[in-house]
Amino acid sequence: GARPGARREPLESYVKRLENLETLAKSFEGVAKTYAIQAGREVRVVVEPDKVDDVFADRLANDIAAKIQEEMEYPGQIKVTVIRELRKIAYAK
Repeated sequence: GARPGARREPLESYVKRLENLETLAKSFEGVAKTYAIQAGREVRVVVEPDKVDDVFADRLANDIAAKIQEEMEYPGQIKVTVIRELRKIAYAK
């Protein structure tokens, strides 16, 4: 095999790639928060439930994936997970 550490990218470029991933996903309409996880192999995208319906959330995942493919260089593949969470709370007293 290669010498130890030969395949590991420098920390600086790794951090930059994570930031780029989050910034790119955040540039879409209706996105509230983004998290690059799994060493940048997955980006979780939290959307605003009142602005993004389920159909749009589905399209958004595909659009973000397409833009990542177009604009970024990365090893392997990156999973795009769009989270649209709606919470309704009621209290029984």
